[in-house]
Amino acid sequence: MENPKLKKLSEEWLPEAAIEDIQEKLGTGEITSRELVLMYLHRIASYDRHGPSLNSVLEINPDALQIAEALDSERRQKGSRGALHGVPVLIKDNIATYDKMHTSAGSLVLADSYAREDSFVAKQLRKAGAVILGKTNMTEWANYMTVGMKNGYSSRGGQVINPYGSDFDTGGSSSGSGASIAAGLAAAAVGTETSGSIISPASQHSLIGVKPTVGLISRTGIIPISHTQDTAGPMTKTVKDAAILLSTLAEADKEDPITETNTEFSGVDFTEFLDGNGLNGVKVAVARETYFEYLTDEKKEILDRALSVLETQGATLIDNVKIPTTKAKWTYDVLTYEFKAGLNAYLERFAGNTEIRSLADVISFNFANKKAMLKYGQSLLLAAENTSGTLTEPDYIYALERDQYLSKENGIDAALANNEADVLVFPNNYGASIPAKAGYPSVTVPAGYTEEGEPVGLTFTGKAYSEAQLLKYAYAFEQATKHRRAPVL
Repeated sequence: MENPKLKKLSEEWLPEAAIEDIQEKLGTGEITSRELVLMYLHRIASYDRHGPSLNSVLEINPDALQIAEALDSERRQKGSRGALHGVPVLIKDNIATYDKMHTSAGSLVLADSYAREDSFVAKQLRKAGAVILGKTNMTEWANYMTVGMKNGYSSRGGQVINPYGSDFDTGGSSSGSGASIAAGLAAAAVGTETSGSIISPASQHSLIGVKPTVGLISRTGIIPISHTQDTAGPMTKTVKDAAILLSTLAEADKEDPITETNTEFSGVDFTEFLDGNGLNGVKVAVARETYFEYLTDEKKEILDRALSVLETQGATLIDNVKIPTTKAKWTYDVLTYEFKAGLNAYLERFAGNTEIRSLADVISFNFANKKAMLKYGQSLLLAAENTSGTLTEPDYIYALERDQYLSKENGIDAALANNEADVLVFPNNYGASIPAKAGYPSVTVPAGYTEEGEPVGLTFTGKAYSEAQLLKYAYAFEQATKHRRAPVL
């Protein structure tokens, strides 16, 4: 950067700056939001497009600098709106924004499509005074295009690279959100999850990932997979930052009926629940069966050390807890049937400047442009298109009821009740599928690194609307360990 002050801040302070740190400097006038945007843009140019070429940011908001200047002016005249005033954030490319950016789910099919209106998430961010800096790359169609697609790959954006090591998995499908925040390209990001798509990239990038209860955050204006499982959520460098962002996004939306079940946390400040002693007296159920089998011996040692920390912080471990349905024959039938109906509805309402109006149109475009579009195939799209799109099939209804029962009453609920436990813990994103099917929340937090430098995460999972407790536990663990360190770019 030409400006020596900004260059020094960009290199030494910005990469690991928390939202609270940013607000302190904005409040004293040491920096402006405009300068923040310039610094983050410089880092994107230096590390996302050059250097390690992380390929995590798909598109920059052309109005970001002007929005920041307007927010600086507002701060001088009226004061701050709150914790996100003037703070640059990135959002996943399947979250609609009514501005000069496209919303494409990482697909060339929608590369020219501008959303006709803001998603509820985008509205909440703008209302809080955040600067939506850009859109992040992602696994195409949130990894619901085909079996075997590499995490972080999209036809529109190419392959996301993990800043901790190009050989490390990026996790998916919010891969760009994970890589960009790990590399310090924005203060925070919003990802989305259907099953593991926040928890996986967050744990792979040594971040806090919050997969909320389905109903805490509105899904209006998010390109869907499954209305039963989909949710947006924060991806940040600290638990407090995640609590700040979650507080902004958690509000009822009359267009999304499931948010009416959020009777306790709409408009609540989640930072008030953070407690450095939050693990004291907590009964922690360790779900070892199946999930720890995925780990290398080195990662098992890292997780065992993490569990020991929980004990030193006053928690009681209940080891080798069994979730009754862990080894059930799970299917993805609910996703297969719900995808077509949800996508067609989204395209009809939100997708502007495109002739693509249905899943059938998407598939036809892909076949017509095989070289660009079908590197991995489109088997899941084809399976979804073979459904009626009306959700009347008996197989769908049976699968929905089965998933709900096996994941809730005879899954998470049973595991907690049978062991009189407050929370379940899993390694990384392993175990994400059962709470995802239940619509239950999970929070992952950095737990350490392998010798080669690959991040490892510890994930807390609870019953519906237990976010306050999960954040409290994650915060206590974070404060006791301070594991997170920035990648060397």
